[in-house]
Amino acid sequence: MVPINPTHRDLLGALNAGNPSTRLKAALAAGTHPDPGLLGELVARSAVEPDFFVRDMLTWALTRLPAESTVPRLLDELVSGRAQARSQALHTLSKIGDRRAWPAITRALLHDADDEVARSAWRAAVVLVPDEGRAALAEDLAAQLGRGDRAVQLSLSRALVALGDVAEPALRTGLASGDPVVRAHARATQRLLRDPDAGFAPDVEEAKRVAALGPEHAAGTSC
Repeated sequence: MVPINPTHRDLLGALNAGNPSTRLKAALAAGTHPDPGLLGELVARSAVEPDFFVRDMLTWALTRLPAESTVPRLLDELVSGRAQARSQALHTLSKIGDRRAWPAITRALLHDADDEVARSAWRAAVVLVPDEGRAALAEDLAAQLGRGDRAVQLSLSRALVALGDVAEPALRTGLASGDPVVRAHARATQRLLRDPDAGFAPDVEEAKRVAALGPEHAAGTSC
């Protein structure tokens, strides 16, 4: 382990300060002057940091360190019992873009019960997947159509769109699903795939209303 000098101790204290502005400045300093001696603390802080902007700066600081040290440490976090640790490690791996991390993006992570972990896994997967694994990944992602709220569904759609043409056949099962929410999500994703400027259509929410009320009641409440 690389020893921590007194300057590092001051920085580590700032990373754990009560004031988020102080923590943000400390993370910025860690990235501006990258030092492998800070790797463990940066990863550990990422797992518990409550402020989005500080977490983002911690990710940037980690990308400034040598990948040969950072990637193995982040891979260890993927089996953490803390959801934020898994999510932030996946996010940082997607920013580093080292494809040696691909085998660690398991089906368990892609289907993680925590939506934020799953979303981070989807984003990391589309960055790291080798060409020969793109079709299988698309199928795995498409199996989750209809999951979560609008934000989660948009993340999944964007991941599928990022995979390109291999996503089109993967959507077929969803388009034929008996679940109206799944069908609506598949249609919205297909539109995005064919026209990225189309926006994420709101008919997913309409499908949820139909599913909740039943088609007869939903029709009776329409204007």
